[in-house]
Order: sequence, then C-alpha cells, then structure tokens
Amino acid sequence: MGAVPGTRLTLVSPFPVATYSGMLPGTLAGLYEPEEMRIDLRRLTAASGVRLVVAAATGLDPERREIRLADRPPLRYDVASVGIGSVPAGGSVWRKHPEILSIKPMQTFRDRLNARLDEHRARSSIRIAVVGAGAAGVEVTLCLSARLRSEREAKQPTAFHVYDLSLVDAGPRILAGHRDGTVERVERELDGRGVTRSLGRRAVGYEAGTLRFNTGEPLPADVVVWAAGAAPPLVLENFDLPRTEDGFLAVDDTLRTTAGHDVFVVGDTATLVDDPVPKAGVYAVREGPVLWENLQRTLAGRPLKTYRPQRGFLSLLALGDGRAVGEYGGFSFEGRWAWWLKNGIDRKFMEKHRNFRPMTVEMTADRRPSPRAGAAPAMRCRGCGGKVGASVLDEALGRIELPQPIEHDDGAVLDGAATTVDLATVDAFHAFDDDAYLVGRVAALNALGDIWAMGGRPTGALAVVTLPEGPRQQQAELLYQTLSGSVREFEAHGVRLLGGHTREGSEFAVGSTVLGQLNGGLPFQNANLRPDDRLVLTKPLGTGTLLAAHVQAGCRAAWYETMLDSMLVPNAEAARLAREQGVVAATDVTGFGLVGHLVEMLDASKTSATLELDTIPLLPGFAESHAAGHRSSLDPANREVESRVDRTDALAASPTFAALFDPQTSGGLLLAVPSERVDELVTSLRGVGLDRVAVVGTVVEAGGSPGRIALR
Repeated sequence: MGAVPGTRLTLVSPFPVATYSGMLPGTLAGLYEPEEMRIDLRRLTAASGVRLVVAAATGLDPERREIRLADRPPLRYDVASVGIGSVPAGGSVWRKHPEILSIKPMQTFRDRLNARLDEHRARSSIRIAVVGAGAAGVEVTLCLSARLRSEREAKQPTAFHVYDLSLVDAGPRILAGHRDGTVERVERELDGRGVTRSLGRRAVGYEAGTLRFNTGEPLPADVVVWAAGAAPPLVLENFDLPRTEDGFLAVDDTLRTTAGHDVFVVGDTATLVDDPVPKAGVYAVREGPVLWENLQRTLAGRPLKTYRPQRGFLSLLALGDGRAVGEYGGFSFEGRWAWWLKNGIDRKFMEKHRNFRPMTVEMTADRRPSPRAGAAPAMRCRGCGGKVGASVLDEALGRIELPQPIEHDDGAVLDGAATTVDLATVDAFHAFDDDAYLVGRVAALNALGDIWAMGGRPTGALAVVTLPEGPRQQQAELLYQTLSGSVREFEAHGVRLLGGHTREGSEFAVGSTVLGQLNGGLPFQNANLRPDDRLVLTKPLGTGTLLAAHVQAGCRAAWYETMLDSMLVPNAEAARLAREQGVVAATDVTGFGLVGHLVEMLDASKTSATLELDTIPLLPGFAESHAAGHRSSLDPANREVESRVDRTDALAASPTFAALFDPQTSGGLLLAVPSERVDELVTSLRGVGLDRVAVVGTVVEAGGSPGRIALR
C-alpha cells in the first residue's frame, strides 16, 4: 500500500535496532541467536524510503505540531503516530535501585542480564528472583531455568552448579487472566524445575542482595529481574495529550487522541476509552493496518476507519526446552508442536521486517512533494530565480538560537581589528542520510577539517545549502534541521556562522566556506614532507563503501552507527597535538581517498612513501560490504592514481587495498611526524579518544618523478 503522494515518512527511535519481544525468551534460552530477534532499522528504513532519526523522544506539542527530542532540535510533523510501549509496573522500586534489571528496554536486556550473571560466575551458585508472574515474567523464568540447566548439563566451565529461581508477584496466582488449565500446566513446569513462588506480597525494595516485601520478610537474591505488569513511561507526562486513569494516552475508536489532534497512538501506549483491551502485543499488530490507513486518510482529508479489537487471541508461552504451553478460546494445550507453531508465527513476523530489497525508482516516485489537486505544476525557475524564498530562510533562522544574529546584508562584515583571516576553504557534499540534523553536523565537521588540516583555528563559516523543491513548510523544516546541526558543531569549536546561501535543486546538499587563523604559526602544507617522517592516520577508512551499501540497504545498523561515531569525531584535537609534536605536513583524508591525498603530498614535496597495509585501520563492515560488491561512485576516479602504487597481486586482492581508494566523509588526518616523536604523538592521540590511530607508513626519497607508493 503506497503513501499519499507528496508525503514523507519519518521513524523516530532511540535505538537503530528494534527487538521483537516474542522471541526474547527463546533467545534467553539459547533457542535463537541474538540477531534473530533484532530488526535492523537502518537497513529496513533505507530499503523502504523512510527517514530514520535515532533519538529519544522527550515530549510532543500538538499545538506546534512538534516532537521534542533529546540533545537535538524538535521535529515538526503534519500527522504523527506514537507507539513507545510501556514499562514494568512498580517503577517507584526498580527506578530507585539501578541494580534491579528492568526487562525494558528490551534492546539491551539480554546484554544487561548476561553482564549481571557474569559478575557471579566465580561463585558457581546464584539466586535469581523474577518480579512479575504475568506472561513475560513466566516466560523469562522458564527460559532462564532451561538455559541454566543446559549450561550445567553441558559442563561449561562457567556454569552455575547450584541455582535458585523465584517467581514473585503481588497477586494471588500466576498468569492472571489466563485459563485455569494453562495455569495448571505452567505450575507443573515450575514445580518440576524447582522454581519457588512468592505470591500475594509486593516487592518494595532491594538492598545488599535482599529483595524486601511490604509484609516485612526478605528474599535473598543475587539478581532481580523486574517484569511486573505494564505502566506508562514517565515521558508521557511531557506529551500534551489527554490520558486515562491508568496514565496511558487516551484514544477513540479510530486510534486518534481524544483531543482531536492529528496524533494517533497505538500499542501499549494507548488506552481505548470506550473499549479498553489488555496490554498485549497482539493488539498492536492488529492495529497496524488501521493506523496506516488512517494516517493516509488524515492527509487526504477523508473519514477515518474504525478499529475493532478482536475478542480473543492465541496465546503461546515458551518453556525454553523446545516446547510451549498455549491457550485459545476455552482450551489449553502444550507440547513440541505448540513450540513449532509459535516458532513459525514468530519467524513469519520477522521475515516481514527483513525485506531489505531497496525500493525502485518507480516506487519512490511519490516521495517528492506534489502540488495541490487541481493546480497546474509550476515550472521551477533557474538562475537567481532558483533561490529558496526569503520566508523559508527567515523561518529557519528564526528558530535557531545563535550567539549573534545574522545580519540581512549582502555579505558578512568582518572586524579587521579583531579577526585576521589567514586561511579560507570551501567544502560541500550531497546528503548521505535523510536525517538533516545529522547531515548538518557532519557537513560542518567535514568543512572545518580543512582548516584543522592546515594547522589553523577556524573562526567563521558561511553555509551553503541546496534544498529539494517542495512546499515552503517542508523546506523551512529541512533548512532548520540542517543549520541547527551545523551550528552545534560550529559553536562547539568557537566558529561563528556569518551567513550563507540557499538555493533549490534536485538533491539535498550541504557545504560551508570556512575562514581560519594561524595564530602566528606556520601552516601544515603538503610540500613539507621529509624523508624518514612517519605517516600517522587518525581515523579508520571505509565510509564511502559503507554509505554506498547503506543506499542499497546493505549496511547493518552496528556498522552504520560505528561509522557515524567516527565521522562525528572532530579533527581539532588531533591537529592541536600534531602541532605540539612538531608536525608541519598534514592533510585530511576525504573525497580522494588515502592514496589520492597522499599522492598530492608526495608530488608537492617530491618524495615517495611506503605503506604498511596490515596497519591501516578499517571501519567494521567495510570488508563485508566491499565483498558484496558495494562501491562508491567516486571509486573509479580515485583509482586513476592506482598506477602510482607498487604492490603484489596478493596485496592487491586485500580489502585494505580497496580501502586506499575509498572516498571518506569527515575522515581523519594523515600526519607526517618526525620519527623520534611518533610514539609520543600516537600515545597522546589515543589519550583523547582516537583509539584507532595507527602508524601506517614512512616517507622515503623519491628515486624518480613522480613519487611512488610502495605497499608492504
């Protein structure tokens, strides 16, 4: 089902990977590998043409139509959907005691649990209490029991020889709301595994390895897992929408907020005011098609569809040993066949979210904003008529908090008495991601990098932004997000945004002209290479290939996040430390790749160089992406200097050889360091967080013209 023409979907998530709760217990038992329960949102959104913003939502303002985000500016919307789930009940206890393991967020629960178990491995015995005897708590208890027993039977060196499991709940029985037959089957399983039940008393605290209850008696527990009920996340207090008595957001039978705003709420986050349903994932799944239909109907101005929750559903609980207990209607059952059924349903659900085939051009054609119905499409002007309208610029700049306002003059006036401009550079690129704020940050650092690579201090910047053609509101939001990201990085490094230029074009692109000072020092220049200088690379290579993989939905979230972390590391500290160690020759490794930029240095200084291929650091996922056939479009041009590189066939077949020509976005510095100071510099760089810094080669006499690069 396609979206309304002219719309753009944005997914906001605090994590780049989602966890399917239905497979979490089976993963704890070892029945699934961790990756099998994870949905890679980076690849899924890249394949679907959806913008992904990895940030935590901190509030929603329906009057301003803004979603407030942590550590970045708010996002504006036309219609929004909220589905942030629930948290375990009893937050007054588990929030006060960080040593208690809340089952939420599920994305991190397995790792947190493993870390806590590992703390006790040396003792070979452990006591575990699971608070909450609903479906989640029961499944976690049973699957943990199966895992601990399996480890012990396999005689793993770190297995617990003795383990005690307790299931705790304030209610009088386990699995409230389930059939008696289901409860009896599960109780037999718990009894058979020696799991004790502590029912009818409420956990109120945890100290010194002891879980305390409202009745006063203690329960010794080395590890406490909290999986009690469902409560609203605290952040819902910052959503300016009506809530029901249970604290969740109130919705009508169309899943829209009862306030009448264009905001829909689904899953555990919502409570249907006229027909409340249990907080169970099966309802969220069934709400999905109705939500999608009503989002489109809202944008099209059509009547909304009614959601009618089902009156019953199939419930299946994993026992952790290849069996499951289930109930449907008035019947309960158990066995391996029930696990096969559950496994098949879960895997089918996951397959729907692992279709990473990129959308075709025809499929994405409706993503471009379109004119209103009945209006003739406007011919876009070129020349100065192709500039973005003044109202777009005013709206975007008016929302950004700047230390000094940008004057509406034809150019920036520099104070000659206070500012001496020794260096100037310009840099720009097409956006590599749909998240304009992120692109603005990286673009700013990429442009500032040229000044740092010259040994200077950036002082001012002029932004240049190309916005895709579209409605004024969309352009203003895109420009606001972009400049907000750039200003964040500019201000962090004492750089003033002096002004800039905006225009319309077919693709979103960002760049800056940056001014800088040398403060009396000599610039780092390519011509200053000297034989015996050691070559130091401050960041790993691989962004070009990984970004190419991302376009084809082939870049895993873990690879992408590591790449982003690298791109967002400024080169300022590296340049400062290089200056202190007597470096006089440097370049930033960007579009031409490592070899392309090194060749420029060799030609300017009339030298040659050797590179130690096995010392050159690569970003995670580069080798796999290159092997899968992903290449940057600039790769062929960068390989035009390949004839300058002496290598064996074996070296040329290495993924690292390919990385030498890979264009970098916000890459590191390549520093020529006097050999007697290289160790001290590397130690200093690692001390400021550049853990992947490496000595990758040596400058040698040219031995001919032009200079060459020998690989070893």
